[in-house]
Amino acid sequence: MRHVSFVDNNDVTLLESGTAFFPALIAAIDAAQYDILFETYIFAEDEVGHAVRDALIRADRRGVKVRVLVDWIGTEHRPALRLGEAFASAGVQYRVFNPWCKRGIARSHRKIVVVDRDVAFVGGININDDWRCDHADKHRLPAPRWDFTVQVRGPLVAQIHDEAQGQWLRAGRLKLRQRIELFKEMRKEPEQSCAYPARAAFVVRDNLRNRSTIQRAYLQALGRAKHSVLLATPYFAPGRKFRKALAHAARRGVQVTLLIGVGEFVIQDMVAHSFYPKLLADGIRVVEYRKTQLHAKVAVVDDDWATVGSSNCDGLSLFLNQEANVVVLDERFAATMRAHIERGIADGVPIRAEDYAHTGWFRRASYGLAYMVYKLVMRIFAIGYA
Repeated sequence: MRHVSFVDNNDVTLLESGTAFFPALIAAIDAAQYDILFETYIFAEDEVGHAVRDALIRADRRGVKVRVLVDWIGTEHRPALRLGEAFASAGVQYRVFNPWCKRGIARSHRKIVVVDRDVAFVGGININDDWRCDHADKHRLPAPRWDFTVQVRGPLVAQIHDEAQGQWLRAGRLKLRQRIELFKEMRKEPEQSCAYPARAAFVVRDNLRNRSTIQRAYLQALGRAKHSVLLATPYFAPGRKFRKALAHAARRGVQVTLLIGVGEFVIQDMVAHSFYPKLLADGIRVVEYRKTQLHAKVAVVDDDWATVGSSNCDGLSLFLNQEANVVVLDERFAATMRAHIERGIADGVPIRAEDYAHTGWFRRASYGLAYMVYKLVMRIFAIGYA
């Protein structure tokens, strides 16, 4: 288990949903001069996807080295193939993570873009229309999907670039000479400066060296929490260690609030509901976000710790998927993130213990059954879910 390593002197900007992210992303791509590494889980065939695709093709035609990696499950195989054809005809380098699911159900759920090793984007926002449901493109949401990405400048960009380049390398079959050339590129350190010195770390989850790095970052923050924890996630089904850390924080007087997305998957909602009685009994405040699809995976602990990324608080993200988060130790950034989460909480519906006092036995049993099935599936696919 690798230690979370923080780097000083970074400029980290929070971008809320596609309204802020997509213009910043396309502007960075259009300004690129040398190199673009691009990873996403979903690359949709919609207006947003076409705009980003066209920007990447424009960069390639200017002589920029463009490499695009998408996930086979997230992007779906037919759109992934069509996207590959469009990029191939334009000369853009393109790969698919785990095509035809040859490596089981492993997914690259990361959303990472690095441009010229000068600016990086890391978060939870896929390349698709904010008004369309992630898993049902024809379903229009009542309000834009709620999500976040961070734009990073400074020394941390070099780490993000190296990881994205490593993922590109792992997703392809390269000759030894090509691998040596790539690793030489990874050792180059660009000259960077930033206007605002924030301390930040880049943490990933994989099935090799970083199996528990993202969970460890959360557990360390929860263990040190003194007065407040705000956590927003669309899917809540963490393992025992994570749940215990939340409970221990609440029991020692920390105000712990969970903002949980509901209404997307019935089974997932049932699994989350199975935890509610125990969470409430431990003094944890639970709020359901029903305004639109909550896709944000963000948290703030006390006044100076915050994280934004692709990792949900469930077994898939914490024990199976490839994920990427940025953790920021900075009071100004944490205050900004806190204000966004608190606004989401204000738009949510608080869950009360008495709401479950009169729940019928059949419904309680269905919640428990959903959790048992979920736990069984996780034990099959992700050894160590606990």
